[in-house]
Amino acid sequence: MNTRTSAARYARALLDVVVQEANPEQVEEQLAAFAELLEQHPDLQKALTSPIIPAAGKRGIVDDLATRLQMVPQLAKLLGVVADRDDVAVLPDLVATYRERLLEHRQIVRAEVVTAEPLTPEKSAQLQQQLAAITGRTVTMTTRVDPALIGGAVARVGSTVYDGSMATQLERIRERLSTDR
Repeated sequence: MNTRTSAARYARALLDVVVQEANPEQVEEQLAAFAELLEQHPDLQKALTSPIIPAAGKRGIVDDLATRLQMVPQLAKLLGVVADRDDVAVLPDLVATYRERLLEHRQIVRAEVVTAEPLTPEKSAQLQQQLAAITGRTVTMTTRVDPALIGGAVARVGSTVYDGSMATQLERIRERLSTDR
């Protein structure tokens, strides 16, 4: 089983339990902090992913860290299971997948909007409201500027792209004119 699949299973199980028994946002913070701790300390990460160290040793390290970091018990238990299964390499994917599932649970969707010119705060808020109306969810939006669009905007919400850019409209007109000949 690949790490993404394992991460999805762990994330689903963790969120299911945490929604009932703890604060999901706090768990997200603690999980991210644990993954960051491993990233900042390569020797610790090597110890937890090394095939030389037995799973029981890895479990001891994880349990000690969970206690020191005062982790929510449900997260500490999951990280112990991950260590027992010698699956610590899954942590970066687990963090990302847990965040995605938490956003779904909270009915929040991410949108990336690209415009030819920077949006004013008013236009940005208006566009965010329009995307929320279309998706039926709360929208967190990031924006960036790409002058090649000429005008208009391109919004990507999940796997759906809403393209209202002048560059695309001009391309469609050009294609229609070239096929009409």
